[in-house]
Amino acid sequence: MIFAIFAGLAGGLIIGFAFNITYPTEYSFYITMALLAGMDSIVGAARAHLQEKYNGVIFISGFICNAILAALLTFVGDKLGIPLYYAAIFVFGGRLFNNMAVIRRIIVENYLSKKNKM
Repeated sequence: MIFAIFAGLAGGLIIGFAFNITYPTEYSFYITMALLAGMDSIVGAARAHLQEKYNGVIFISGFICNAILAALLTFVGDKLGIPLYYAAIFVFGGRLFNNMAVIRRIIVENYLSKKNKM
């Protein structure tokens, strides 16, 4: 799994630096919300993997649904003139911190249990 993460990061950096890809500034909220939703899904998958509950179908469907929901909230809020993207920031940001806390706890508990066995 670590190899896949580093390969994905390296591939993304190479593509990002090799091609001059730009987007209009009016899409910045949509891209930001999609990134936040994607990060939430990836961190949730890492948590599920550490808890040995990972399922690829759940990860892919959650990734797509989170991105669509975040984009939809941003779009509807844009049309209504209401910053609904705050809801996505609040929910996905809160879940990110919660998942990271659980991941940290699992890693520390695994480290301490291995240390106590020595």
